Amino acid sequence: MRRIFSVLCLAFLYSFSYAQSITQEDYARAVSFLWENVNNKKAYNLATSPNWHNDSTGLWYVNYVSGTKRYENVLFKPFQQKPLFDHAKLATKLSEALTETVDAKGLALENIKYLGPGRLDFTIKGKRFLWNDITGELTRNPEKEAERNLLESKSPDGKWIAYTENYNLYVKSTVDGTVKQLSNKGYKNYEYASYYGWSDIIEGENGERPKRFVAQWSPDSKYIQTSICDLRFGRKMHLLDWSVDTLYRARLLSYYRGSPGDTSVIHLIPVVIDVASGKEIKLDIPRVAHETGYSFQWLKQTGSGLLRYNERGFQKGHLVKVDVINQVHQPLFTESFDYPTHVDGFNYFLSEKEDYAVITSEKTGWKQPYLLDLKTNLIKPLTTGAFFVNDVLHINTKERLVYFVASGKETGRNPYEQYLYSVSFDGKKLKLITSEPGNHEINLSPDKKYITDVYSTPQLASKTWLRELQTGKVLLEMSKADIAGLIRMNWLAPEPFSALGKDGKSMIYGLLWKPTTFDPSKKYPLIDNSYTGPHGQIVPRTFLRGISVNNQSLAELGFIVMMVDGLGTGMRSKEFHQHSYKRMGYNLEDHVRAIRQLSQKNPWIDTTRVGIFGHSAGGYDAGHALVQYPDFYKVAVASSADHDFRMEKAWWPEMYMGWPVDSTYHQQSTITMAGNLKGKLLITHGGLDENVNPSATFKLAEMLIRADKPFDMLILPSQRHGYTGQHQYYFTKRRWNYFVEHLLGAKPIWEFPWK
Repeated sequence: MRRIFSVLCLAFLYSFSYAQSITQEDYARAVSFLWENVNNKKAYNLATSPNWHNDSTGLWYVNYVSGTKRYENVLFKPFQQKPLFDHAKLATKLSEALTETVDAKGLALENIKYLGPGRLDFTIKGKRFLWNDITGELTRNPEKEAERNLLESKSPDGKWIAYTENYNLYVKSTVDGTVKQLSNKGYKNYEYASYYGWSDIIEGENGERPKRFVAQWSPDSKYIQTSICDLRFGRKMHLLDWSVDTLYRARLLSYYRGSPGDTSVIHLIPVVIDVASGKEIKLDIPRVAHETGYSFQWLKQTGSGLLRYNERGFQKGHLVKVDVINQVHQPLFTESFDYPTHVDGFNYFLSEKEDYAVITSEKTGWKQPYLLDLKTNLIKPLTTGAFFVNDVLHINTKERLVYFVASGKETGRNPYEQYLYSVSFDGKKLKLITSEPGNHEINLSPDKKYITDVYSTPQLASKTWLRELQTGKVLLEMSKADIAGLIRMNWLAPEPFSALGKDGKSMIYGLLWKPTTFDPSKKYPLIDNSYTGPHGQIVPRTFLRGISVNNQSLAELGFIVMMVDGLGTGMRSKEFHQHSYKRMGYNLEDHVRAIRQLSQKNPWIDTTRVGIFGHSAGGYDAGHALVQYPDFYKVAVASSADHDFRMEKAWWPEMYMGWPVDSTYHQQSTITMAGNLKGKLLITHGGLDENVNPSATFKLAEMLIRADKPFDMLILPSQRHGYTGQHQYYFTKRRWNYFVEHLLGAKPIWEFPWK
């Protein structure tokens, strides 16, 4: 009896020691750090975007100086910076025109078009104006931009307009109105010059889908490349819309979407049609599943184009040169591997003169660039090494240089930080252009002579520079982040960390957010903000992202918030990425290891109180955490999750879980593991989510009920995959309070202001 009494006392003391109170002040701090309450209110110029002049004479941008919004203009020849217009003069004129006061310090101009020195076309308050800064003349511009008819396409020579009628392709002469029918085999559900949009919703089971049209004219206007959209065997997913106020029965909505392994999916059949003869030339590739897709690009050479496609299951990717005149298909490059894996990131970039292309491939184990000579079809590597090429910006055939952005090459730096490089066509002159340690977000000018560079890290406030492309020389500091408002709030930069991954050799990287009231003598619950979706990485590498991800808000309620990129996520080596292939159910092992390693270094982390949340693929992580690691994760909020990949769209699971569908899908389903649940779980979903259908959330709920497991569920009837407006506020409040109650052990507060 003494032992039992002692155990009960210890349990009481343990629970009492973690019982905490939370105040309106805590919620006020949390709200104050929400991105919408920080951006251009407490922090400015976190990422300045260039608006390049159409004639390549310069650019304009918005710069905040002491909270005042300034429109700046930069001219290249002669090089000078000055205001885009006289702010006070324009504000006065606008006040007269709109019959209301317009503040010169915060002009909210939209749809700005630079028409030349001193001349602008813009919209304000829904009205369109022309402004001449030299004469001070402001005039209404009643002209409406001609809306592009998305159901037709004019030929480059302007002589023909392509369109569809009765599911076939036609062209009509712009000269005399002559109509020519180019196809005659089309019918409903076997439709020429059409495609199926990703979010094409059909009302009712047999309703009409939105009209779609696609036709790519060859540069000489002799050919049209398009697709036959074959919907004959496609299967649908369904939704019930309860959100229409005037309806008292739910609307049935449906959309075509193949699930992993389905043979009954929409297919695209790529074809080329000779406009003069009407001859149809089918491209010699397998039928393409709608979820897989393909791309075609005409070349300037008559009748030639480049076709890129992946085979279903993403085991092979192909780049093919097509000669429609001689009906010859010449393979240029195939991306494949000698072991079971997926093709991801295989792409090509064409030079302006179309004499060269750069292909990105992971054949060496790292995503690297290869130079393809389109005259000889010879291909050779441009670089080798243990780094990851993110993007190819420019192929300068005159200087024989390729400009690209890559991460992981600079030793001793965060491997996700990206830098700009150039390399010569022979691969011998690899040059680092943006050398400052940190992340560089690059935007290239239309004339390929200049770049803007937003330079930052999550700890280093942003600077935006205008630089020469070739040399990297800084020509102008366009803007500098103003974070005085954050500093006054005692803001703490997220703390970087590294940990040893589950392979025992790879370092993984992440960030920790602490509350501004942080006390190292206390113990804090930790919340894992997770998204192990293998197609990318989640941990912020820029100052803006470090704030906009809203982890600081959650931390203010008394938590440590963590983000980490474990093995299996993107932007590292193929070996690193391969860890998630057919094993996405085990991606959180690195998160568990990282938290344990962090707690050894930081005694203020309480590993007995670990929570997790995530959205979409991150929602899968959150729900799966409580059944895969039920003794480690205690509280989870899983929103819009794909709890069973067999109920997902075909594209994503077939790439990362393999095709055909095998037992691994079943073994890594949160639904089939529902009986393992121990902690507190909140599952949420938008009722109109056509990206990740709500069915898996309902099915998980059913299996949890059958397993007699307590859980909480929230359905947002009118919401799609992302939540907006009041629904986003409501969900954020529910998520915050779920962790406050079940992880912090405090009584949550429901009523608090959002501003």
